[in-house]
Amino acid sequence: MNSPEKPGRRQVLKLSALTAAAALTSRFDVLAAPAKKVGLQLYTLRDEMGRDPVGTLKKVARIGYKEVESFGYAGGKFFGKKPAEYAALLKDLGLSTPSGHYVTGKVMMKDEGSLINNWKRAVDDAAAIGQKYMVCAYLFPEERTKLDDYKKYVDLFNKSAEVCRAAGIQFAYHNHDFEFKALGGKVPYNVLLSGTDPKLVQLELDLYWATFAGQDPVALFKKHPGRFPLWHIKDMEKTPERAFAEVGTGSINFQRIFDARKIAGMTHYFVEQDVCKRPPLEAIAISYKNVQKLKV
Repeated sequence: MNSPEKPGRRQVLKLSALTAAAALTSRFDVLAAPAKKVGLQLYTLRDEMGRDPVGTLKKVARIGYKEVESFGYAGGKFFGKKPAEYAALLKDLGLSTPSGHYVTGKVMMKDEGSLINNWKRAVDDAAAIGQKYMVCAYLFPEERTKLDDYKKYVDLFNKSAEVCRAAGIQFAYHNHDFEFKALGGKVPYNVLLSGTDPKLVQLELDLYWATFAGQDPVALFKKHPGRFPLWHIKDMEKTPERAFAEVGTGSINFQRIFDARKIAGMTHYFVEQDVCKRPPLEAIAISYKNVQKLKV
């Protein structure tokens, strides 16, 4: 005859084992599949945003993106909406905008809201929608004809960054490939890196353009640790033209780069594709799906 205590002990042991297994599984799942806040630079959808910003942002959120990086701020508005309206729209869609792109104002967007035209207003509006980074997105060809131009940008960036810092925002600069081409016997990107105050000016590294220019992103991280909190991720076709491609469909080893994210100081990354060979919304959906495969 079985002891009446044995079934009780077996139940206790079974329950303990199940509890331990559940705890281990739960912990493993968290470690193996961390939540990814994948971002998108909205310039990829510039035509769609111009036609229907609300409908386009709904589609972006539906794909799964959680963060968006703005562009085209002008006259106190983001995509035609005042800061409060834009912030409310993003919140309703479960989106946030940790970063935004801006220009110097020397060539385009000469109205209020560029680095040289009432920058304070742009900073205040960026803070109002929750941006933590304001990025100088591009230097137009006529803005960079000689090395002395870049030396002047060192001063402009430092001064612009001071205004940002007062509002709790970090200033940054986004590269293309031209910054890595020697000019006047020096590499402009190095001039910007060495001349600007690291505490004031950080970098948004465009992984495609840096690679296109023959640079190794990981080597840049190691040379300037902690200075690359923002990244743009887009792939490069395996063709002689090395055209833009959706993330995970080209030649760039993104996992190797993401493995160095702590050295870089990365906090946010944004899918971007300057030119798409398929419908842009389809392209960003492919990139989003493939980013999910990366260990981030």
